[in-house]
Amino acid sequence: MIGGGYVGLVSGTCFAEFGTDVAIVETNPDRLAALREGRIPIYEPGLDRLVAENVEAGRLTFGDDMAAAVRGADAVFVAVGTPSRRGDGQADTSYVYAAVEQVARVAEGYTVIVTKSTVPVGTGREIARIVRETRPDLDFDVASNPEFLREGNAIVDFMKPDRVVIGTDQNKPGGTQRAQDILRKLYRPLYLLERPIVFTGLETAELIKYAANSFLAMKITFINEISDLCEKVGADVNDVARSIGLDGRIGKKFLHPSPGFGGSCFPKDTRALTAIGRNAGSPVRLIETTVSVNEQRMKNMGERIIAFADGNVKGLTIGVLGLTFKPETDDMREAASIVVLDQLDKAGAHIRAFDPAGMQTARPVLPKSVTYCKDAMDALEGADILVVLTEWNEFRSFAPEKIKRQMKGRKIADLRNIWDPQTLKEAGFDYISLGRPDVVAAS
Repeated sequence: MIGGGYVGLVSGTCFAEFGTDVAIVETNPDRLAALREGRIPIYEPGLDRLVAENVEAGRLTFGDDMAAAVRGADAVFVAVGTPSRRGDGQADTSYVYAAVEQVARVAEGYTVIVTKSTVPVGTGREIARIVRETRPDLDFDVASNPEFLREGNAIVDFMKPDRVVIGTDQNKPGGTQRAQDILRKLYRPLYLLERPIVFTGLETAELIKYAANSFLAMKITFINEISDLCEKVGADVNDVARSIGLDGRIGKKFLHPSPGFGGSCFPKDTRALTAIGRNAGSPVRLIETTVSVNEQRMKNMGERIIAFADGNVKGLTIGVLGLTFKPETDDMREAASIVVLDQLDKAGAHIRAFDPAGMQTARPVLPKSVTYCKDAMDALEGADILVVLTEWNEFRSFAPEKIKRQMKGRKIADLRNIWDPQTLKEAGFDYISLGRPDVVAAS
């Protein structure tokens, strides 16, 4: 497994749990040192235990020696980053190609080179060209095996996936049966669980990941726009979402109004898909609009909070609960909090924030003036306004009276709809949420 980041570490560890010997190659010295010492450099519930058990069993190792890891391997998975390229939104595949070239130089015997990273259509063909050019003598196949891991639920997603997608070069003379057999063997435990494993062509597999993530992002953006409409016409978005979600053709997931989607996948993958469409001469206009609407929504959330404070937050103390783009992760990549808190800071607010897992990752990307608090109640100390940006479960059970004792003001902007409007109204709060009928503070 080339790359000990989120995808590589979770995937490699889960393969080891299946009983496979896995060597994870990590060239970042700090991350490698942490892994060797048993410290997990990412936040993922349950991963520390699984890593420790498989290291102790001898099935999982960490190192920076590419040749030692690749030598004798049946399959080499490339799980390095593919960040958005500045300017055009295309995925930067330079790390993938560099890793592949290194693999080609040290591989011995027949090897299946598998992209686990999310890569644009055509990457597999380019990988094959690079390998042939680097090692004309090497016997190899290229495969695409995109990951569908949700942060905070990644282990379950790997062990009990909705599906596994494996793409190979179906036009290769002689076929790619050997590659399919090796990958089928790796995923054999899932066959026993009757999880669907889909074999397809390279281009199809590469496109599936982008199409899946972009559809989900579009679904989030759809319910966010319906949420705005609900506020205008006096409807309740929770009831709308619940009712349309009961339609089997639609499904209930990803129908929760929010300040906008963020994280490591949806923003990057929607931009990449629009770039793929433009380059192919077949623009995906729905996704182009999804990207634009989502970016504007995050800005609108900051403006909404300022309007809630009668148009001026200068000198006010704002207590913020949740910073990460979603609960059960420390990931701050493209989190709504980055945009919202930057607006509030520039408007002169004093920000006190707490997140159960994301405080350290938040510091480099949030305004330097933000005060990071020891717990949620500390963040609310003396606050004029309370803002909920991430729906961590521990926030849901807070008693209104406890919140009232900590706060100076009585305004709550619940941008995740974690509390009941009537309960907060009766407790004397001026409360706003997303897509639910306005609640006027009790007199």
